[in-house]
Amino acid sequence: MSNKINSVQDRIIDEFSSFNDWFDKYEYVIRKGKELKGLDKELKSDENGIGGCQSDVWISSEQKESKIHFLADSDSLIVKGILSLVLEVVNDQEPKDIVDADFYFIDKIGLNNHLSPSRLNGLNAIMNRIKTDSKKYASGD
Repeated sequence: MSNKINSVQDRIIDEFSSFNDWFDKYEYVIRKGKELKGLDKELKSDENGIGGCQSDVWISSEQKESKIHFLADSDSLIVKGILSLVLEVVNDQEPKDIVDADFYFIDKIGLNNHLSPSRLNGLNAIMNRIKTDSKKYASGD
């Protein structure tokens, strides 16, 4: 498992621990969503769409040298914020490290306990897509 992935997760956990309540945490997630560069229109395709999400979500990935870089977008600021946090952890990592990673930060910051069931299903679909893309690059397909 990558120490770099864990280091980013630990930093996110530390950032969230500085907030006193979930209102502040949601504001932070929304701010992160506003900072996320969206996808160009041509990347908002069915192929890049994520099923199972309450909102429209698209994820695109490419391999640069031995690392994977993800781009993502959503029509919901909360979801964009969640995408921003996830991409912070996975972007520019080795495919195998992403495949092997335990994304514990989601549980540690309490995100999974503060999302509606439909948003939690969407988060799971997003994480599955990231793992699937990473497996594809790890196997060289």
